[in-house]
Amino acid sequence: MLFGRDIGIDLGTATVAVAVRGKGIVTREPSVVAMDKNTGRLLKVGAAAQRMLGRTPGNIVAIHPLQGGVISDFDMTERMIRELLRKVISFSLLKPRLVVSVPSGITEVEERAVIDAGIRAGARKVYLVESPVAAALGAGVDISKAEGHMVADVGAGTTDIAVISLSGVVQSESIKTAGDAFDEALIKYIRRKHNLLIGKNTAEELKKSIGCVFPRSDEMSVEVKGRCLMTGLPRMVSVSSTETIEAFDEVSRQILESIHNVLENTPPELVADISENGIVITGGGALLWGFDRLIESSTSIATRIADDADMCVAYGLGKSLELIGQMQEGPLNLSRRRQLR
Repeated sequence: MLFGRDIGIDLGTATVAVAVRGKGIVTREPSVVAMDKNTGRLLKVGAAAQRMLGRTPGNIVAIHPLQGGVISDFDMTERMIRELLRKVISFSLLKPRLVVSVPSGITEVEERAVIDAGIRAGARKVYLVESPVAAALGAGVDISKAEGHMVADVGAGTTDIAVISLSGVVQSESIKTAGDAFDEALIKYIRRKHNLLIGKNTAEELKKSIGCVFPRSDEMSVEVKGRCLMTGLPRMVSVSSTETIEAFDEVSRQILESIHNVLENTPPELVADISENGIVITGGGALLWGFDRLIESSTSIATRIADDADMCVAYGLGKSLELIGQMQEGPLNLSRRRQLR
């Protein structure tokens, strides 16, 4: 491809997905980079870097350059984007245009960091789309009409809740309580109740296998290995799905509270639309068992989990590339000017 491409990047806290116009999603990698501290040389990006976590000599460090949905290490983010662009574009006479997803609660400074990282990584222009808007597009919601739709995008680092109408965000809230917070809650709960210390990977596997936020008809349990805090030796305990509800209670309530806050501040006409259209939940966190039932029982509004929920933002960015000519370049307008007119 000799001419410039249009590329969408879902800069997630846990995963980065890249979509190319006309091709869809072409790569998906963990948001991890490995570098040599002594030389500053970038060694690996994505899955190869993630495999190094906890297994590297002192001079090699594996870094998560994104925290809470925003850039925490600018230099590493720029280098990660550059490496991803190099993977999807072999040679081009023209630099690509980038569409990047960002949390709805992003600040002007954080916006500028994303744009600068994209430009320095080799982009010609950078456009920002709020994650809930991209998630809605990816979930197949028609956001172009003058009617309200509510999307809750539960990622790894942030939960973005937004009411969308006429392709713009009318009301939104972004909180740093999401998938990673569920993992941390499990670690704390098992430590407190069983005097057992487990790692983040074990907590994530436990969450995926039997974790739930709403009572199940079939009680499940698994054996979990960790380090006993009393003896310092390895020990195994049984953890049930009902215990995970208890462990997740505070995190679940924070997300429900944000959904209620957004609904309370939404114009009545749009709330009426939402009660008819329902709530759509996307993101990897939405796959936690019973999330749709929990929201539905709390709001009395029909709630559904989008197909391929964890990839909705990336799919939405792929669709938004077809509309790139209508987008506003640069930072998001803080008054929520519509991006996809």
